[in-house]
Amino acid sequence: MAASSVRAPRALLLTAGLGTRLRPLTYARAKPAVPVNGEPLVRRILTWLAGHGIRDVVLNLHHKPETIAAVTGDGADLGIRIRYSWEQPVLGSAGGPRHALPLLTDGGDEPFLIVNGDTLTDVDVQAMQAAHLRSAAQVTMAVIPNPRPEHYGGVQVSEAGFVTGFTRRGSPGPSYHFVGVQIAAGRTFAALDDNVPAESVGWLYPSLMARDARSVAAFVCDAAFQDIGTAQDYLDTSLALAAAEGDRLTEGARQSIAESAAILRTALWDDVVVGRRARLVDCIVCDRVRVPDDAVYERCALAVPHEGPLEAGERLDGDVLVRPF
Repeated sequence: MAASSVRAPRALLLTAGLGTRLRPLTYARAKPAVPVNGEPLVRRILTWLAGHGIRDVVLNLHHKPETIAAVTGDGADLGIRIRYSWEQPVLGSAGGPRHALPLLTDGGDEPFLIVNGDTLTDVDVQAMQAAHLRSAAQVTMAVIPNPRPEHYGGVQVSEAGFVTGFTRRGSPGPSYHFVGVQIAAGRTFAALDDNVPAESVGWLYPSLMARDARSVAAFVCDAAFQDIGTAQDYLDTSLALAAAEGDRLTEGARQSIAESAAILRTALWDDVVVGRRARLVDCIVCDRVRVPDDAVYERCALAVPHEGPLEAGERLDGDVLVRPF
């Protein structure tokens, strides 16, 4: 079947995670809602999906759900229908799809797209969907040659194109890297108990492969991949996009920036005030932060203090929570 003749699937965008590695940014917003060169990450992903003909998307929600819903709404301005699947507690990479299953299938086995809400990629969805149908696998994962095996875990792939296992980061030998896009048949998750946390790569997929070596296929491609895993990843990706698209790093809403302030390679979010003679270099300034006069920060994330104890690496400078990176 030609890729162009394949009906666009529904999609689940995984946006329920806590974003612990991205703290303190995720004290202010859920990870998918953070602005990446001025545009919320989740909207960038939705725009990419819409460009591939996806018109029906489910977002799962848990951590700071209002920050996601505020920038996505019902999806009408993006030409798609958005619905939400609420999780309490957060259900994980397999439990989340299980809980959202009634919104993703009509009670059958039709395949749907699953997309991680914390990465940017340009996977060819139509080509991937056609490959999934040809393979007859339950799951197809989009992978690229592992760009940083010391940083990312690996996917092992057979010569026939099926996933044979998963490796931890730093493992020797060649591997592929999962870029956060997959297609799965409804039956993949249907047997799981609803509202019970479960992981896909960590448990479900190895159990499927143990029963059938051709159950999980790899779509090997050369897609772009940009990570938003840590504060450094976030800033690197934002700077790269600013260079490619035009700099919108400091175009948050309702900002007040003193003319004498110096701001270099820094992202400013909404409702930020930067005082006189302040200097910010390679920084991230989250919503509602007030940077005092004469303050100097370099390679730091700045946030409004949160309830609870400070985590390792965090400190308070008056009313500003600071975490170097």
